Amino acid sequence: KGRNVVLEKKFGSPVITNDGVTIAKEIELEDAFENMGAKLVAEVASKTNDVAGDGTTTATVLAQAMIREGLKNVTA
Repeated sequence: KGRNVVLEKKFGSPVITNDGVTIAKEIELEDAFENMGAKLVAEVASKTNDVAGDGTTTATVLAQAMIREGLKNVTA
């Protein structure tokens, strides 16, 4: 069982959820490149949820590991 998170909305009441896909979709970062990475991982979680209905945490961890290893190869 995951932790609950309060999401602030631009209009209306805040939303309380523990759904990882919903939380990932709401993440917005100021830095354009960091935000691009966050949106990529959110898309991974969303697609995994659409196809399998579960496993979003595993997919997110795997995506993060692949991105980290890819960046190691690019900067080497």
